[in-house]
Amino acid sequence: GLSDAPAGEGSKPGAEAREGALEDAAPPYPPEFDKYWKVVEETPSDFMAWTYLLQHVEQENHVWATRKTFDAFFTHYPYCYGYWKKYADLEKQFGFSREAQEVYERGVQSIPLSVDLWVHYITYLQEALDSTAPDIASKIRSVFEMALAAAGTDFRSDRLWDMYVVWEREQGNWKAVTAIYDRVLSIPTQLYSHHFEKFKEHVQSFSPKEILSTDEFLKLRCEIVNSTPCGDPEGEGEGDEGPPGDEAPPGVGPTNQEKADAEMERIRSHLIATRQEIHLQNEEEVSRRWNFEEGIKRPYFHVKPLERAQLKNWKDYLDFEMLNGTNERVLVLFERCVIACALYEDFWIKYARYLETHSVDGVRNVFQRACLVHLPHKPTLHLLWAAFEEREGNVDEARRILSCLQSGVPGLAMVLLRRVGLERRHGRLEKAEGLLREALTSCKDVPTSSFLSIKLARQLLKVHKSLVKGRRVLLEAIDRDQENAKLYLNLLELEFSSDVKVNETNILSCFERALGSSMALDTKLLFSQRRVEFLEDFGSNIKSLLDAYNEHQKLLKQNTSKKRTAENGTEEPEEKRVRGEETAVSIAPPPVTTATAGSAPTAPGPAPVATGDLSAYSYSGWYQPYGSYGYQSPWNYSHYYPPS
Repeated sequence: GLSDAPAGEGSKPGAEAREGALEDAAPPYPPEFDKYWKVVEETPSDFMAWTYLLQHVEQENHVWATRKTFDAFFTHYPYCYGYWKKYADLEKQFGFSREAQEVYERGVQSIPLSVDLWVHYITYLQEALDSTAPDIASKIRSVFEMALAAAGTDFRSDRLWDMYVVWEREQGNWKAVTAIYDRVLSIPTQLYSHHFEKFKEHVQSFSPKEILSTDEFLKLRCEIVNSTPCGDPEGEGEGDEGPPGDEAPPGVGPTNQEKADAEMERIRSHLIATRQEIHLQNEEEVSRRWNFEEGIKRPYFHVKPLERAQLKNWKDYLDFEMLNGTNERVLVLFERCVIACALYEDFWIKYARYLETHSVDGVRNVFQRACLVHLPHKPTLHLLWAAFEEREGNVDEARRILSCLQSGVPGLAMVLLRRVGLERRHGRLEKAEGLLREALTSCKDVPTSSFLSIKLARQLLKVHKSLVKGRRVLLEAIDRDQENAKLYLNLLELEFSSDVKVNETNILSCFERALGSSMALDTKLLFSQRRVEFLEDFGSNIKSLLDAYNEHQKLLKQNTSKKRTAENGTEEPEEKRVRGEETAVSIAPPPVTTATAGSAPTAPGPAPVATGDLSAYSYSGWYQPYGSYGYQSPWNYSHYYPPS
C-alpha cells in the first residue's frame, strides 16, 4: 500500500511485529494519548500534530507510548535526525541500552548522510560498550568506517573525520592517523585547510617510520638516499667511517644519529611535499564548489518551504556536479539535496533520471523513498515510477503502483487513463474497457462524466472497432450534458470514421442534435458552417445543401443582431437594422436566369439548374471564403478531437 515504507527508510524488518507485541504487552496509555494519536492517525501529514504528540509522550515518560509514537513518526519523517537522537536518549533513559543502540542503527540507515547522527551514535558506543572487551576497538573502528563510507565525502563531514583521528590517536595508532589524513586530504570539505595543517603537525610530531606503512617508509627512504650523491647526506666522509656503533669523537663529523635525523627530516619534507600537491588540487575543487556551499542555508530537513534562491542553488549545484564531478560525488550531493528538499518532487525526478544510466536498482530505490515515504500523494512521481517498472518488464508492479495511487488519491483522471493504457498495451482490452465503464458508472460529476465518455467512445471505436458501441456511449453522454460541444464534436468524428456516403444519415443527425441543443449561438454557428461544408463536399442531395445554407444565414442574422445589441446596449434603429440585414443576406446565391449579360435577375431563389446558364449558377456568390461565415479555419478533423 501507499503507506508502506521501504526497508531502511524509517523502518526496519520486524518493526511491525514488534509494534504488535508492544500493543499486547503495553499497560494503558497516558490519559490524553489517544486524543493526540487520533489527530495524527487521521492527518499524518500534519507535522505540528506530530510534534505535539512527541512532546506529550516525552513528558509522560511512558515507554510504550514513546515507542509507538516515534516508530509511527519515522515512517513519515525519517529525515528528522534530531528526533532519532531524542528517541535513543529516551530508550537509554528508560534503561534499555540495547534498544537505544538499535534506534541509532535504524537512524543512520534512514539518514546515512547525517554526520551529527553518526557522531552521536559513535559517542554512545564509546560510552556504552565495555572498554575492556578485546574486540572493542575493532567494533568502533568498523562503525567509523561505515560512517565515512556513508557520509565521509559530504562537504560538511569534517567533524566526523576529526573524531576518527582523535580516536585513533587515543589508541596510539599513528599509522592509522596518517591513513585517515591521506583519505581526507583529497576530499573537498569545508575545513580542508585545517586537515592539511593538522597533518603537517602529525608528521612533525613523530618519526616517519612510526607514522608510515613499512612499504611507503622504505620507498620514501630509498628515494631520499638515491637523490643524495654517494648516498651521503652531507657529501663527505665516504670511507672514513669506523665500525658500526663506533662513533667519531665530538666535533670530528656528523654522528650516525645526526645523519639519521637529517635523513628523517628530508623524508618528512618529502612526505609533506607529496601531500601538498594533493592539497592544492583539492583546494581548487573546494574553490569551485564554495559559492554553492555558501548558498546552502538549510542543509537539514524541515516541512517549511525553502526560498526560491535555495531551490535554484540546489539545482545549479547538481547541474555543476553532474557535469564536473565523479559519480560518487554526484550521488552524495543528490542525497544531501533530497534531505533538504524532500518535499519537492522535481529533485526526486532529477535524481531518478540521473540514475537511469547508472543503476536500475538505484532508480527503483529513489522512487520507493519518494512515493512511499516523503511524497505519497504526488501523482507525477507515481506515474513515472509505474512507467519505469513497466519499461523494465515489471508489469504487475506497475499495475500495483497505479492501483494504490488511485486508491490513495481518488478522482484523478490521469491515473485512470494510465491504468487503461497499461492494460491496453498488454492486450487486456476487456480490462481496459471495464476500468473506463466502472469509472463512468461511479462518476457523479457531469463534466468528468462527459470526459470519460469521450475516452470510452474512442477506446471502443479505435481499439475494439465498434462504432455502434462508441455511438451509444456518446449519445448517452449527450443526454446528460446537452450543452457540451466536445461531445457533439467527438460524435461527428466517430461518424466520419465510417464511409460518409453510407453514414450520411447519422452524420446529419449529429448536426441536427447539435443545432437543436441549447448550446450558445456562436457554437451552433460552428456546427452550421460545418454542416454546409459537409453537404457541399459529401452530400447526396442538393436540396439538403440549400436548406442547410438558408438555416445558416438565419443563424448569422441572429448572431449579428445579438452582437450589435450587446455593443450598443439598446436595440438599433430600424433603418440601420435593415441595412445590416441587407448586408447579411447579400451573400445569398443569385437567381438562376437565362438573361443575357447585363440584364438584371427577375426572381429570387434557386431555379432548376437545367433551364439556365450553368456559369450563372456560381457558388462564388454565396459559398464565400470561410471568413464570410466567421469560420476560423479550413475543415480539420482535429476540431472533433479535443485535446487529451
